[in-house]
Amino acid sequence: MKLRGADVLARTLAAAGARRVFTLSGNHVMPVFDAALDAKLDLVHVRHEAAAVHMADAWGRLTGEPGVALVTGGPGHANALGALYTALMSDSPMLLLSGHAPLAELGKGAFQELPQAELAAPLTKLSFTAQSAETIGRDLVRALEAARGGRPGPVHLSLPTDVLDARVEADIPAAPPREETPAVPAEILEALRQAKKPLVVTARLGAADFEAVSGVPEVSMQSPRGLNDATLGRVASLLAQADVVLLAGKRLDYTLKYGRAFDPAARIVRLETPRGLAEAARGLGWKKSGWLREVKDALAYRPAAWQKLGLSAGAAHPAAVCRALQPMLESPQAILVCDGGEYGQWAQACLRAPRRLTNGQAGAIGSALPFAAAAKLAFPDAPVLAMLGDGTFGFHMSELDTAVRHQLGYMAVVGTDACWNAEYQIQLREYGKDRAHGLDLLPTRYGAAAAALGAHGEDVMKGVDLPDALARARNAGRVACVNVAIERAAAPAY
Repeated sequence: MKLRGADVLARTLAAAGARRVFTLSGNHVMPVFDAALDAKLDLVHVRHEAAAVHMADAWGRLTGEPGVALVTGGPGHANALGALYTALMSDSPMLLLSGHAPLAELGKGAFQELPQAELAAPLTKLSFTAQSAETIGRDLVRALEAARGGRPGPVHLSLPTDVLDARVEADIPAAPPREETPAVPAEILEALRQAKKPLVVTARLGAADFEAVSGVPEVSMQSPRGLNDATLGRVASLLAQADVVLLAGKRLDYTLKYGRAFDPAARIVRLETPRGLAEAARGLGWKKSGWLREVKDALAYRPAAWQKLGLSAGAAHPAAVCRALQPMLESPQAILVCDGGEYGQWAQACLRAPRRLTNGQAGAIGSALPFAAAAKLAFPDAPVLAMLGDGTFGFHMSELDTAVRHQLGYMAVVGTDACWNAEYQIQLREYGKDRAHGLDLLPTRYGAAAAALGAHGEDVMKGVDLPDALARARNAGRVACVNVAIERAAAPAY
């Protein structure tokens, strides 16, 4: 039986285990929407193409399997590109499928014609355009293998409409094989084993099992603020004491002062990924010392004064908001999503959760609500809490509609200081209060806006009212948005 290219694509996705696709419809991809019915693909229809990419990014990070985003060509593809940078800088395995003008019409002024693969190339591990219905299945397998192989990352494949509509005799390719756990060179393990103060630095949590086996501490650096990341406590001052440093999936970039964060005499070794470290370390007779405890204590350090910041009759301090929310994250399945500037830094510094998603080293804001939606889809029984500022909330507020339609019961807590506060703090530091301008927002009732979209919405103007509002949100039985007025506090400093 002859199949359309779109059918081959959809059935190959299903055969590879990608049952869920984050998408926004458009002319170029309607054949894939049709093919998804027979392939039994679940389409999660979003409100902006970037949100589809953010959801696929979060899916990839949380599950380890490539998340799949499907958008239309031309402007739809262009809308998706910005979100790819967040995925790229977080080494997130995901696939962006974009509709595309017909191959037969390229160069003739085709509808929404763009050099899509070329535009996506700097933001991906691999970016290319399908050339025929006969090969589209193999193209997809190649893309999935690239997304999760070696150092994971985003991959883009453009889908011309004449390729999707063409009918061919084609087999459905087998799912790509699981990549074998990468071998860890023996000399790296031996260097760490012999070191007095070894350290593993990762770009995302991933070496904790190795830490448990070996006693070599892990420091995860996920923030664009580098050594000023609020989650690092006082650990930045210890980096220069390390004598052997393993960078496991972490670039030696500005976040580490291009290496100046370490002693010049320290030996620096690298791996593309922390995968396989724990297995390779077992049975090697690691020496125990007080170095692990010293690093863990430095990471955990938070000023005692933060505990004295209570919920007042006025705008709340971000630390007090976080303290009210910590009980929600005590479940071993809980997922914390943090996004935004100063408020997001307070959330990362003050809240503990078994799993965490942030906007990462890209430093781009706006991903919180799509991240939370994907987290709830991946783990329906897990409590999911999204912490985001009012500036961030404006990027993808309409994704609350997506959460309502798909019955995704996460909670979003918006900290509203009516300001682009990260940039405001720069103005205060660099130019003085009399030259701080252009960054005000309105104290919008985002809870009311959320309610208008079908969510449970709360607007909290007094910090003392927050606990009752949170209780109502937890019991709402649907996605909830609690908007709380907060102080214009600078990011945490130690």
